[in-house]
Amino acid sequence: MTQQHEQDELAQVHYLPTRRADATPSPSETEVVEGELISEEEYQRLFTQRGQAIERYKGYRRDLVTAGRAVKTVAFHDLTKAAVKATGRHVFGYPIAGAVVVLKRWRDTHGASRYERQMLAAEMEGNHERLLEWEARDVAEKQRRHQRVMDWVAAPGQWIKAGALGIVGVAGFLLVLGMILAVSSGHIADVIGPITAVVDAIAFAVWFVVTYGAFLLTGGTAAGFYYLHHQGRKHVDLPGWLRSAPTAAGGPEVEVDESVIMNALRNLGHPALNKKLKEGWGTAITPTWVQPPLPVSHGWEFVLRLPAGVPATSINARKTVLAHNLGRRPEEVWVEVDDNDPMAMKCLVLDPGSLRKPVPDYPLLDGGQTDFWTGFPVGIDARWNQVDTPVFERNFVWAGIMGSGKSEQINDLLAGAVLDPVVDIDVFCFAENNDYEWLRPVASTISMGDTAENVQACMDHIHALHDSLAERGQLFREYGINSLTREAAEKDDRLRPRIVIIDECQSFFRQDKPEDRREVVNLVVRFFSAARKYGIVLGFATPTPSDLSLPRDLIAVTTNKACHAIGDKTRNNVVLGEKAYENGLSALELKPAVKKGGKIVALNDVGTSVTVGFMDQPGLLRAFHLTSEQKAAIVARGVELRGGRVRRAAIEQPQQRDLLADVAAVLLPGEDKAKATDVCARLRELAPGYRPYIGLTAENLRDQLAEHGCKVTKVGVLMVFTERVQQALAAREGGNA
Repeated sequence: MTQQHEQDELAQVHYLPTRRADATPSPSETEVVEGELISEEEYQRLFTQRGQAIERYKGYRRDLVTAGRAVKTVAFHDLTKAAVKATGRHVFGYPIAGAVVVLKRWRDTHGASRYERQMLAAEMEGNHERLLEWEARDVAEKQRRHQRVMDWVAAPGQWIKAGALGIVGVAGFLLVLGMILAVSSGHIADVIGPITAVVDAIAFAVWFVVTYGAFLLTGGTAAGFYYLHHQGRKHVDLPGWLRSAPTAAGGPEVEVDESVIMNALRNLGHPALNKKLKEGWGTAITPTWVQPPLPVSHGWEFVLRLPAGVPATSINARKTVLAHNLGRRPEEVWVEVDDNDPMAMKCLVLDPGSLRKPVPDYPLLDGGQTDFWTGFPVGIDARWNQVDTPVFERNFVWAGIMGSGKSEQINDLLAGAVLDPVVDIDVFCFAENNDYEWLRPVASTISMGDTAENVQACMDHIHALHDSLAERGQLFREYGINSLTREAAEKDDRLRPRIVIIDECQSFFRQDKPEDRREVVNLVVRFFSAARKYGIVLGFATPTPSDLSLPRDLIAVTTNKACHAIGDKTRNNVVLGEKAYENGLSALELKPAVKKGGKIVALNDVGTSVTVGFMDQPGLLRAFHLTSEQKAAIVARGVELRGGRVRRAAIEQPQQRDLLADVAAVLLPGEDKAKATDVCARLRELAPGYRPYIGLTAENLRDQLAEHGCKVTKVGVLMVFTERVQQALAAREGGNA
């Protein structure tokens, strides 16, 4: 039983083929050191030849997939694409394009295509004189080419004849030379000496060319390749897939050449220009470059004669697209008609980002003074040239949203006024800020605040200045002058020039009642137009230009206009003139400063404006930036230039009167009632200098008395009843008691 049980417990043993069935294994052979149970399928896969081959193939496939992914990653990487583009551009693109350029030049030199293009261009422009001139040149060229062909026909015979004569001559010369040497030396070998020397020289030349021919060929090929590459890069615009990618900063290459400009014009979307391009202008007809693109300060400038039907103003109307095609912001491209050629477009293309580089320092920081009659420095133009704007007989308007830098430019103008000792300064700002506090030691008037009192003070000041024009006119007659001169201003303080700045002027012009607004506008416009030759200059600034904030009649007589960053083209045109935006004068692309937490995090285009009247031509103006320390130093010099004496204009507080008491006073004793119009006239007689009574009407009186509890009744006409006035006075006094 036990033996049978043991047999059942033991597993069947299978011996390897190399062992005999009756052999007894040694203990070392039966001892298992380490092992793993695997299935029959796993055993076949790992240890049979077929399974191992399958595993190898799977490994090969994994390796191929990995290598393919690596190759794909490398092949489609941006650096690889850039390298392939650069190789294609420089090895094939530019040299082939250069070869085409050279071929065209050769064809122009030896054919009639150049003359045909010029005649077609003259015909398109309608220039008959130029057309006749090129036709005459074409006829002369054809005659010259015919003569040249006839010379080629006769050339072979002449060459053979000349060659034969040359050979005979050289041989004869060498023979005579050898005979002379032989006679003189007595050796016959000297006869063939010169001939041997010539043969040796020819042999040396052949050896040199054969030995160093590879170097000569390589050098010549490299020189020819470089020449073609240079011509292609300079004159041909390659296809987009071969062009270089933008720089890291996001902008294009800085260089601007003929091909870049022509490509920008082809993609301008200008119907008339597109028609001319299809007719051959720009390709078969070479454009007339009055001035090819030349580098100027911080940019490039060129003058291009446009075809007939394509005025420069129409190009300027598409300046945004043109700037985009040139890789610039719209304010970095300026287009105008050339002064010397009405058909030519003069264009300034600034380097990307040049308008946001720091401006130079204010030019008079270290000394010097200004002259009211020659102008004050206010900034730099787009070419970085200093701008000294005229001031005498000028008026100013500044507009732009908050943070656009209007105060920067105004302070530059006022700094110039500070440094001329004969100029007085008045500032009325209808806001509480710190923009003009630096002027208090030298200014005649500094009045701040968005209050009715400040509005009245400004009106009183303008009234006083307007009244002073009569006195100035009388002084002109006394001094024998037609307009203000520096000599007269230095002699008589009553003729000193004056600059009056009204900031946040929307609070000044926006009045609740239409009649009050009309009074303000009429006062300012009359004074604005009349004051210029008397040396009184007005300047208005507002962040919200509109007809309510800047009356149209005021803008119409303004000489100097500056529009900083603005929100829409309607406001842009309010400042710069009708259709200014459509004609390319746009400040919409300018951006104000960005503030976070009360701190400026991005200056953007602060102090930059599009201007009219500041320079000979409308254009971009960037204001100088003055620090607090620099302003203080300028003011100290201004006080010193004035000898420490600054004329102060005391601002009188507006007179206050009691309307109800004044009406009671002008009603006659025993008079039960009086016409409202008569009461208004009596009030003007009672207080002739009180401005609220000057334009008072019966309707205004009715409304104002109603506010005091006194009703004015219409009995045919508006009537003021004495009893009602007395009752209103008694009621007010009783209420106060």
